[in-house]
Amino acid sequence: MSNIYNSLPFVRFSSTKSMAEEETSTRPEFPLGRVKKIMKLDKEINKINSEALHVITYSTELFLHFLAEKSAIVTAEKKRKTVNLDHLRTAVKRHQPTSDFLLDSLPLPAQPVKHTKSVSDKKAPPPPIGTRRIDDFFSKGKEKTDDSA
Repeated sequence: MSNIYNSLPFVRFSSTKSMAEEETSTRPEFPLGRVKKIMKLDKEINKINSEALHVITYSTELFLHFLAEKSAIVTAEKKRKTVNLDHLRTAVKRHQPTSDFLLDSLPLPAQPVKHTKSVSDKKAPPPPIGTRRIDDFFSKGKEKTDDSA
């Protein structure tokens, strides 16, 4: 698995820390205060234990790292240099546990728009009965002056 990362020129997982420092350091890279604020958005959560905050933060980092790796693999398979939403959706679909909860939350890919007629050729549908267009509201003063002349 690690051989594929070495073949990807645009994916670099460099770290300034040595292996010894990584093993002794348990501080997550995400800001703990921000993660705590996001967790507190849930009305059922009142207090957050320090250890729980660290575990949630670290597991979020691991999950995002996993998702980035899988998306990078899909991007390389499609011979692209930039990861886009389509690559992310493909990576999520390939991993069943992730697909079960995350696929519904991802936005749908943009559908290509077919332009058969120009915008000027199309007429806007009439407003429903009992309503009027906002243009009528603003042009009403002009119509009254035109009618009285």
